[in-house]
Amino acid sequence: METAEQIKDVVRQKYGAIAELSEADGCGCGPTSCCGPQTTSAIPIDMAVGYDALNGYVAEADLGLGCGLPTQFAQIKPGDVVVDLGSGAGNDCFVARAETGETGRVIGLDMTPAMIDRARKNAKTLGYTNVEFVYGDIEDMPLPDNLADVVVSNCVMNLVPNKGQAFTETFRILKPGGHFSISDIVLQGELPENLRRDAELYVGCVSGAIQKEAYLQQVAEAGFVNITIQKEREIGLPDEVLQNYLTDAEIAEYRRPLDEATRRGIFSVTVFAQKPAERTVEATSPKAACCGPDCC
Repeated sequence: METAEQIKDVVRQKYGAIAELSEADGCGCGPTSCCGPQTTSAIPIDMAVGYDALNGYVAEADLGLGCGLPTQFAQIKPGDVVVDLGSGAGNDCFVARAETGETGRVIGLDMTPAMIDRARKNAKTLGYTNVEFVYGDIEDMPLPDNLADVVVSNCVMNLVPNKGQAFTETFRILKPGGHFSISDIVLQGELPENLRRDAELYVGCVSGAIQKEAYLQQVAEAGFVNITIQKEREIGLPDEVLQNYLTDAEIAEYRRPLDEATRRGIFSVTVFAQKPAERTVEATSPKAACCGPDCC
């Protein structure tokens, strides 16, 4: 079994290679995906999300790595501090900046140095002075408590080995009353083992995914409230991908239609959740009346 650090190394190496590709060679887990094993040509997986319709979209920063549009649902306001987890080449940060404006601040966090370099170059080219990119691990963010009004993330949490710790860290950096909007890949029903465990698909946003109910439970256990699925759609894997992992009989069984209660598949979801606001201390409470370091 791979350790957490081994998984992170696989992800870092794969995304580092993606960051160094030219725009024409774009490759990720989006519509130009190269997720199949031992392949040099793109295998189309239906994760296209329509970024080019959003204000702030920058084609040079879109590496086809997303599975949703978290910034579209994130309720970002002018002046907000926004943190993008797994910011890649900066696309979601630049879309967020279009919402938060000159008075806001956008911080992208990524653990792949080549992605940080590419994102910083994009921001410099665009002349943005209120967008910055920080190297760091989502499970141990080098960011202060109560920093962000909004956190966004796009097809990244599923790649994190310790998702519970990642959500705990997300809770920590959000201001009381702040919220996140995260697009991610989740599972419903059990995937065939060969499909689930493959390292290439791990970086292709599938094998790192967990069951939807378990995902939402980890969000709740981190302390979040008002947990809502803002959007959900099934991701179709073409036969060209499935044939790398499954026999013809296994493909037929995988595609067998099931009812809603027993359906099986891979889904893109955009999840909203809020950090509770701090409770106002009642004026009649002993702590409210405390006037010095030695009282109460």
